[in-house]
Amino acid sequence: MFDRRQLIAAGAIAGLAAKAEAQAAQPVKLSTPCVVSTWDFGVAANGAAWKVLAKGGAALDAVEAGARVPEADLSNHSVGRAGYPDRDGHVSLDASIMDQRGDCGAVAGLEHIAHPISVARRVMEKTPHVLLVGDGALQFAVEQGFKREELLTPQSRKAWKAWLKEHRYDPVANSEVKTYGRDLGLPGGKTNHDTLGMLALDARSDLSGACTTSGMAWKLRGRVGDSPIIGAGLYVDNEVGAATSTGVGEEVIRNVGSFLVVELMRQGRSPRDACREAVQRILRRNVTRDPDFQVGFLAISKKGEVGAWAVQKGFSYACCDSASQVRIVQSESFS
Repeated sequence: MFDRRQLIAAGAIAGLAAKAEAQAAQPVKLSTPCVVSTWDFGVAANGAAWKVLAKGGAALDAVEAGARVPEADLSNHSVGRAGYPDRDGHVSLDASIMDQRGDCGAVAGLEHIAHPISVARRVMEKTPHVLLVGDGALQFAVEQGFKREELLTPQSRKAWKAWLKEHRYDPVANSEVKTYGRDLGLPGGKTNHDTLGMLALDARSDLSGACTTSGMAWKLRGRVGDSPIIGAGLYVDNEVGAATSTGVGEEVIRNVGSFLVVELMRQGRSPRDACREAVQRILRRNVTRDPDFQVGFLAISKKGEVGAWAVQKGFSYACCDSASQVRIVQSESFS
């Protein structure tokens, strides 16, 4: 069990391979253009974003294209149409997007629409608002031509029915990796799902970011985490850098985490050190009832410097530039 009263200065965490372990101990510097995203499944998302960036495309277009990949992935139970439902059996999705000008859009509690990231972009570009929620977000999406469909897949329904037998909410850290592609429809199967956060720097040195999720499995109906909250789950400042988060959204919201990371970078911190300080502040004032909670931050600077830090080991992120499109790095952490 992680004791948050003892902050341990961590070195590099053993990764998926020795190469990943070596990478974690050194600053990550990518060439421009580039894109980074949370978790191992970010590799596929980065691949879609790279197709845009490699042709000289805009970072905004790249992050939207990248985020749509996990949203459509039926093996991913933490993002999009295959996400696990709330405790009442409803799949509700959250997403946000932000560009180099500081324009942003978001949706929360959106049901029946498979690609919330694209709806979030429409909110940014077609309305005077930043955030639409629930039935209003659905109405807007349908009016914009998005297809209404059933998102609860047979596999997700099976997992929900199994959870109902014991009716126990028991989140698990790093479940983005643990639940990927697995059938968790067993009685008492523990799960908690989370986020794809993506940050891109294009050939014009413009930054944009996207964040998309289906939220915590078995959450209370109407619960919204940090992903659609600008400044919490995502923040972009084209003069400085960009940041995104993953893990228990309530803790990130309470600390306006991604905004904090970018502001620390503005003060001269590296992306790694800014993420570390943001996690440390959460630990100092943490009010979660879960002693094994996870929060992680990922950041990129205007120069393509990348860094991350997490509460617990197990958080990984994917990096993509002209040198490699499949690089995975294990984040440093306090445990």
